[in-house]
Amino acid sequence: MDDEPEPRTRDWLPRTAALVLGTLALASAFIAAYVGALHKPDPKDVPVAVVTTDQQAQAVMSAVRARTDTVKPVGYDSRARAVDGLNDRSVYAVLSSGPGGLTLATASAGAPAATELVTDVFTQAARQAGMPLQVTDEVPVSGGDPRGLVPFYLAVGVVLGGYLASTALGISLGTSPRGLRQAGLRIATLAVHSVLLGIIGAVLVGPVLDVFPHDVGAIAVVGALAAFAAGTVAAAVQAWLGLLGTGIVILLLVVLGNPGSGGIYAPEFLPAFLRGMHRWNVPGLATDLLKSAVYFDWRGGGWALTGLLVWVVAGLVGLLTATMFRARRRAAPTAPGRHAAAQG
Repeated sequence: MDDEPEPRTRDWLPRTAALVLGTLALASAFIAAYVGALHKPDPKDVPVAVVTTDQQAQAVMSAVRARTDTVKPVGYDSRARAVDGLNDRSVYAVLSSGPGGLTLATASAGAPAATELVTDVFTQAARQAGMPLQVTDEVPVSGGDPRGLVPFYLAVGVVLGGYLASTALGISLGTSPRGLRQAGLRIATLAVHSVLLGIIGAVLVGPVLDVFPHDVGAIAVVGALAAFAAGTVAAAVQAWLGLLGTGIVILLLVVLGNPGSGGIYAPEFLPAFLRGMHRWNVPGLATDLLKSAVYFDWRGGGWALTGLLVWVVAGLVGLLTATMFRARRRAAPTAPGRHAAAQG
């Protein structure tokens, strides 16, 4: 009787040690990612539009570029197209010249920190050139969102909600559904949860907190889509990899996903390996689409919408294929017995 606990200890100790080491690794990665990416922003190549035929603006831009690489000129063949670039968030400002001097048109809703940087750079450049500079904000942030961070925080909330819903279902029902019917029920549950979470998020930042009171419907749709994308991706990874999949999902959606989303600082402020992440990770796509919906009349949101839909399809396909694969594996050991019984 005294020897019975020892085998049990041998059973749970490796699993427990692996879980503790895994959480230690994730926590360490969390610290490294957040502190490494956000402790000292180093802006580089922040895009600013300039019309190629605008010689005065081109001269100022060239002088700025010769002194620093924080700003990158992006040439357009007309001011109208440059403004289109500002509105679809291809650039953060448009520099132009006229009889009264220089004009810098910005869109602070795109990224307030980037707008502030560009304004400071060209204010100093105009002073050195002895030219007056007029700064306008074509797409300002909401009065309830002075730092422009609410779309990011909302995106984080709905993405986290989708991941948590998938994890809760995995804990209660098993990470891999036992058949296509169970997989369908899991998908339907995630869909209902996502719709409800999208509506709740929209109501909270709309009528309740009065941040975006006129965009409740748009925010609800984007929030539901982002939550469903996160939930289906998490379900697929967990169905294939089990508990290990949960750690990988946390790494992708939270540890790297949040600082790499461009929500706190514009992508051009982040370390090189994180700068393009917002264009494919779920938190970044959700943040971009929310900004397009509430500030830019959906302009520039095509890529983000497509990206989230691709993640939804990938998650659904991954979950269904994992379900069929594991169902076949569970059925395989019983096949010889059934065959023998049939012969008998």
